[in-house]
Amino acid sequence: MKDFDWTSFTKRIAVKASLNDIYNAWTRSAEIEKWFLEKADFYGADGGLLSADAAVSKGCSYKWYWFLFPDFMPGTILEANGTNLIQFTFEGDCIVDVKLTEQGGYTIIALTQRNIPTDDNSKKNVRLGCSNGWAFYLTNLKSVYEGGVDLRNKDENLTVMINN
Repeated sequence: MKDFDWTSFTKRIAVKASLNDIYNAWTRSAEIEKWFLEKADFYGADGGLLSADAAVSKGCSYKWYWFLFPDFMPGTILEANGTNLIQFTFEGDCIVDVKLTEQGGYTIIALTQRNIPTDDNSKKNVRLGCSNGWAFYLTNLKSVYEGGVDLRNKDENLTVMINN
């Protein structure tokens, strides 16, 4: 395990959807709520709440809420170029880069989470936990945008599942 990179990871997935649709899936609360979050509040640089169909831009902030979890996660949009790159803070000082490319009729999503602390708690909950979480949520994004099926568990009687 001495050569294992605890500070970052990358997940990639191919989605049969347009690059524009996938970009919007990350940058508009109405879209990100379809596959990732129960509720997403994005705020402009002036602090005002953006409408559900408004795209985020650099300097915006967010409060993200998951199904079955009462607390929200705050963060900042560090980059949103309008076409193929979104970058945001996540889990404190971690940075997530989402890069989109087109290949053979697919949009390829390459998600990298980096700046992960190396204390034991962060190794377990951020490095390993987020890696597993992103694998599921990227799969759910693919499912929603290719077939319309949301795989998330939203039943409060069923806790600690791989899909929540």
